[in-house]
Amino acid sequence: MHNSGRAGTGRPAHHRRHAACEFGLTGLLLFFVVTGVRWLIAPDSPISTHDIHYALAILGVTIGVLLTVFMMSPPGRRSGGHLNPAVTIALWRLGAFPARAVVPYVTAQLAGSVAGTALGRLVWGPAVSRVPVGYATVHADPAWDATAILTAETGVLALLTMMLSVLLAHPAGRRLLPCAVGLATAVIIATFGPLSGGSANPARQFGPALLAQDTTHLWIYLLAPMLGAVLGAALVALAKPLTTQRPRC
Repeated sequence: MHNSGRAGTGRPAHHRRHAACEFGLTGLLLFFVVTGVRWLIAPDSPISTHDIHYALAILGVTIGVLLTVFMMSPPGRRSGGHLNPAVTIALWRLGAFPARAVVPYVTAQLAGSVAGTALGRLVWGPAVSRVPVGYATVHADPAWDATAILTAETGVLALLTMMLSVLLAHPAGRRLLPCAVGLATAVIIATFGPLSGGSANPARQFGPALLAQDTTHLWIYLLAPMLGAVLGAALVALAKPLTTQRPRC
């Protein structure tokens, strides 16, 4: 993500190579998500816990650290390390990513989600497909209806998009992007996980929901983050005239 301004600016062959990096990194991310959920909540795991808040806090920190590492890795530097269709759309709307590379990136990220989830099932066996793991599908609190989930997931991405805008505006901020995004992801999972599900990433839910055949709220987890990305970028554009210093007479 810290290199997203350059990713996809070359020939179509470059788009494909960068998209391939996104496919691989997103696949790895989902594999580790499935791995974490499998060992944290499956009944046969020696470290299984019934405390969902504790499990999501551990998962959030783990995924946040992994996301930072992936963004700083050579493939992540090459592609920009988005690993999230909503982030790709946010960067495009912020003017930091070319429009022609959006579809290849989003397609690769969603395909990587399916591949990484399937790999988790292959490596860890039937426990991944059984309840309570269920391919690590995200579920909201039963008290939360579709409107509440949509609002929360949209709002989270709007805030994340505004954070990206601030960091991208300064060289020091761009250097901090991997750590900032990793920290934000950890906080989102730990805080919103028990409530809205804390997905904030269409790729996080796409593969697990498809393989689990649990698509009840899939449309929300796909649409809301992208709406949030567009909304956040629009708010940044509206605020820009207010934050730009006018020359004194």
